[in-house]
Order: sequence, then C-alpha cells, then structure tokens
Amino acid sequence: MLTTTPTELHERWSELRSQRPDLRIRNAAQELGVSEVQLLALGIGDGVVRLRPEFAALLAEVSTLGHVMALTRNDDVVHERKGTYLNASLDKGPVGLFVSADIDLRIFWGAWASAFAVNEPGPGGDRHSLQFFAHDGEAIHKIHLTDKSDRVAYDRLVERFRDADQSPTQSVQPRKAVPAEMPDSAIDVASFRTGWLELKDTHDFHMLVGGHRLSRTQALRLAPEGDFAVPVAPGALRAVLNDAAAQQVPIMVFVSNKGMLQIHTGPVMNIVDARGWLNVLDPEFNLHVREQAITSAWIVRKPTTDGTVTALECYDAHGVQIVQVFGKRKPGIPELESWRSLIATVQNDHKA
Repeated sequence: MLTTTPTELHERWSELRSQRPDLRIRNAAQELGVSEVQLLALGIGDGVVRLRPEFAALLAEVSTLGHVMALTRNDDVVHERKGTYLNASLDKGPVGLFVSADIDLRIFWGAWASAFAVNEPGPGGDRHSLQFFAHDGEAIHKIHLTDKSDRVAYDRLVERFRDADQSPTQSVQPRKAVPAEMPDSAIDVASFRTGWLELKDTHDFHMLVGGHRLSRTQALRLAPEGDFAVPVAPGALRAVLNDAAAQQVPIMVFVSNKGMLQIHTGPVMNIVDARGWLNVLDPEFNLHVREQAITSAWIVRKPTTDGTVTALECYDAHGVQIVQVFGKRKPGIPELESWRSLIATVQNDHKA
C-alpha cells in the first residue's frame, strides 16, 4: 500500500498517465502498488470532493438525480445499468435495498468506508459521479450522471454531504485473502445435502453454505446427486448470453463485490468481443467480462416453493464468484420454460 508521500505518488501517477493516457485508475493503482481510493484522494481540491460517510442518508438523496448509470464491479466483471434509484430501504439493518425494474441493488453496509464526488474531464465534456469504497480501498459502487441527470440536484447533494476533511490522503486496510477451504472430511455432507433438498427460497442457500463452513465451489462439488450442480466449460457464459440474445429469453445478471450486489433483469441484445473482454452493449445495460478469468462454471439448481430455480455460476481461480445468470423471474412465479430449455442445451453442449 501507500509507502510514499502524496506528492511523490502524485508525480508517479502523473508520469504514468502521460505515458498511457487511456489507463484506468483501477489499473493504475495496481501498477503503482496502491489502492484505487488512494489515487483518487490525491485529486481532492482538483475535481474530487470527499463526502461524509453517511452512506444511507446520502443514497436516500440519489433518486433526486433522476436518470443515472449505476456501476458495480469486481476484479473481472463490470456491470453498468442505467435508470433511476427508486424504492429504497436503507436503514433497517445490515443490508440496504433499491428495488426497481432498472436499478436493483443489495447493499452490504459493513464493507463501506468512504465516499467521494468526482469531476473528470472527458472528450464529450466533464463527467460527474459519486464513488464509494471499501475499507481496503477497492471500489464498491459508482453512480455516474448521464445527459438526462439533474445536475443541480447533484451539486446540491455534494455540498450537503461535503466532509470537513478534504486532505489528499486516505488510509486503507490490507485486502483480506480468500479463506482456505475446510477439508471435505470435516463437513457434515449428509446434513448439507438434506438442507439443499429442503430449500424453500434461493436466498437461503447462502446461509446453508455458511452454516456448514463451506466455500461456494466446495458446496457445488458436494451437492446432492443428480443435476443440482453440473460443471460446465467456461464458454458456457458466452453460450448463455448469445442464446438469450438470439432467442430473446429475458435473464437476470448478478454481479457482486464485498459491498454490493447489482442485478440486471431483462433481455440482452448486442454481444460483442473487444480487447479480451466479452461484452453486452445495450442502450440501458452494459456488461464487461474478462472471460479468461473464468476458471470454473456450474449450472446450479435449487428447489423453492415456486419450483426449481436454475442458474449459471462462474468462478475465478480462487473460487470467488464473478457473475451469476438466472432466467427472469419474481417470487411467486415459476421459472421460465424458455430459460430451462436454453440452459439444458448449454449444459449438454458445454460439458466440463
């Protein structure tokens, strides 16, 4: 992490940007051996404003901005969804919510540490955003203004939440390593499998896995017999996106990090390869996947009170989930038959 003075780091970053002007701040931070938030904080007073870490109160005002772009990413996937932040539930426990057809978020407050307003010059004019970071300096969530946003409301929000501390440094904690798996022999596999078969809601799966001290991929390896967890080739994600686009099967795309889960629900249309990334480039939804990072992929089926729910889950080399895809559905409504047919074909064609 930061071992030089802010002035020295600023000089190193300025030199790097002069050599590679298209380099994104996240990648620059990795090359310089610091976190993204430490680089961003260097711009305080020059396009960057530190905001008070009153996250629920701040996000409660975001609906006033109107149409914006919500961005959530992890190391290998970027999820961008345009719309308005509506139907907030932000102060009722450790998880906050925005639930609408466009902006659909689950917010895990325990990871949130800092917030900033950012003004960046661009070829089409200044770009304005709100950016939120974890204790280790990794970006959790960003909200970018669009040409339909209310700039006056944005300026008002920034002034209201401006922090008295506008120093150009930001302390961070070391990034936590992925914990090692428990040996399979230490797991009550029979109890875990029984719990899987008795699921009533997909949201209960996380508690089932955690209760048995399993990693997510270990849980899939130890699934009940049958088609509950079927390994498929990493190319299954590309096949699912292409088939969903071709057949116009509406899907749900989940991307998360330690502090946020962001969901797109609806069709995907324009699937494009660019610079080693697999992309969805639609008017209101963009997805960017570093496909080579997918080390394992699984088709996962869970029983619920609405019938079986099926997903494609993709993981990196550390067993961290990077993206998850379902067919479009709501509680109380069975899974789409068109999605089940699509996923059955992918399972057959992309066996691991």
